[in-house]
Amino acid sequence: MPSFQTRLKITGLKPGNPPEAVMAAAVEALETRHHVEANQLELAGGVPQLHLRFLVEPTSYSGENSQALESAAMMRDAVERVAVTGNLMVLRRNRGRWAPV
Repeated sequence: MPSFQTRLKITGLKPGNPPEAVMAAAVEALETRHHVEANQLELAGGVPQLHLRFLVEPTSYSGENSQALESAAMMRDAVERVAVTGNLMVLRRNRGRWAPV
């Protein structure tokens, strides 16, 4: 199965939301369509960044990429209910390396 990863910068929390609500929203949104293999929070240049790795059902190369991009956008929408987001990247695992979609 093709493996993808999202990287979403978090620039702030919306009032009334605890920090753990951010990852919970991201994972919950992606799990509605895909198997989420891993998730973690990293600091990139002092800015929190969510990393979620997920699998897409095999179809065609471009179809898989489209599914991953749509799912990442849906995940971002869910996270924006509890946090302010920045840059979103979607990467695909190709021959042992992560490459932008």
